[in-house]
Amino acid sequence: MDESLLQIRASANSFLSQYEPLVLVSAPLLALFLAWIINLVFAFVHERGLKAAAVGLAMNSVKLIPGVKGYIDAQKKKVVDQLQSGSKSKRDGWQTELPKVGHGGGVRELLESEKKKDADWQGKCSGTVYIGGKQSEGHFSLTNEAYSMFSHTNPLHVDVFQSVVRFEGEVVAMTAALLGSKEKASGDQICGNMTSGGTESILLAVKSSRDYMRMWKGITKPEMIIPESAHSAYDKAAQYFNIKVLRVPVNKEYRANVTGMKRFINKNTTMIVGSAPGFPHGIVDPIEELGELASAYGICFHVDLCLGGFVLPFARKLGYPVPPFDFSVQGVTSISVDVHKYGLAPKGTSVVLYRNHEIRKHQFVAVTEWSGGLYISPTIAGSRPGGLIAGAWASMMSLGQQGYLENTRDIMEASKQIQKGIMEIPELFVIGRPDMTVIAFGSNGIDIFEVNDLMSAKGWHLNALQRPNSIHICVTLQHVPVVEDFLRDLRESVLAVKANPGPVKGGLAPVYGAAGKMPDRGLVKDLLVDYMDGTC
Repeated sequence: MDESLLQIRASANSFLSQYEPLVLVSAPLLALFLAWIINLVFAFVHERGLKAAAVGLAMNSVKLIPGVKGYIDAQKKKVVDQLQSGSKSKRDGWQTELPKVGHGGGVRELLESEKKKDADWQGKCSGTVYIGGKQSEGHFSLTNEAYSMFSHTNPLHVDVFQSVVRFEGEVVAMTAALLGSKEKASGDQICGNMTSGGTESILLAVKSSRDYMRMWKGITKPEMIIPESAHSAYDKAAQYFNIKVLRVPVNKEYRANVTGMKRFINKNTTMIVGSAPGFPHGIVDPIEELGELASAYGICFHVDLCLGGFVLPFARKLGYPVPPFDFSVQGVTSISVDVHKYGLAPKGTSVVLYRNHEIRKHQFVAVTEWSGGLYISPTIAGSRPGGLIAGAWASMMSLGQQGYLENTRDIMEASKQIQKGIMEIPELFVIGRPDMTVIAFGSNGIDIFEVNDLMSAKGWHLNALQRPNSIHICVTLQHVPVVEDFLRDLRESVLAVKANPGPVKGGLAPVYGAAGKMPDRGLVKDLLVDYMDGTC
């Protein structure tokens, strides 16, 4: 045995003796470097997909050709200028420093003057304003008064403003009760906090899930798996909290593809996501199946109920076929729900809920070594507007279950009428089978974005979608009285595009269409960033 080892050693030394010592030392280092490069390439392809990675590499290579990058930048500027058409001129005359002498009470006239420049949104906007009626009366007036009464309060100071602290606790508890906290299956530990909106609620749920899974499973390279239809707030959370996000195409019914999402689960997966309903098409994902998947793999599962939280519970009571969506589903660990949507509260009010306190504790930030004293904050914001919390509480207490039932009946009936009317227009088709109050529609025969431009010219503010190219309307109480007006204008716009296809002057159809066809999504991202940089 010893002789064999000696022979092998002698042969190896004899073979290696023909190489320079420097080569022998550098070869392993070079091999490690090449392995590192290959690993980076595989990671890049795994994250983006083979097609996107290849397109990105090709585009970056093309940009190295002299003159090409300059040409691309010039074309980008043209598109951005078109997107911003008119917005720069509107900034002329904006106040850029404090007035030398204040306007005093006369500032009210300035406020009224500026308010008149806003779009005529009553009954014309997809989503946006969910309360019915005029701002000077009814529910509008009530919530405005509640906000005014508590506009200078701050729940950060729990010992000073006990009123809004109580309001927040009651808003959270009442919202949780709508979403299964009173049912045995929920575990009787549902808890949460109010936030500034659905995005913050989602950000907190993602952050809390990440940290909870790090503690429980030791995950240091977190990943989350979301359907293609999930809100862009998850991408924002991924950037903020250094989480890898994996988007999975939806199935043929435009619902989350459970099998497809399962394939992406690995040792680094912290959470999966479902929506009830999804923003693009108003379709509820298979929450029960996703809950079973989360339970089987021991990962967190967040349900986005921002749009449906104050509608689906009441739609179910009214007899609509609503699939399971709340904490009664095993596996659901957190839920986000906007009170400022169909809860009809002032803008800037949402709730994030957790199945138990153990998960929610990871939402909080506690600081012990600050010279300013001991500090702890439950949400992203430190100081928070107590007036908004009071407005949300007033809204819920004013309407009660009966009020929400009646509102839900009205908007669900209006949604079904609009859906039926769209389906009767031969050139259009409805995407999937909407479960709630969002109806998305496209066309195989005409440019749907040109239809959107004509609808915009008639005063309607709809949402442009992609994959597939389409537009949608999110029906609110503002639309209940104007269903026939919407369908009439839509029919006229479709016929006009069919008779005279082509871009509408000043319209954005060419931009939307071009963006949808661009294979380099990085270029589209650059366009959006440049647009935002010049707008805000």
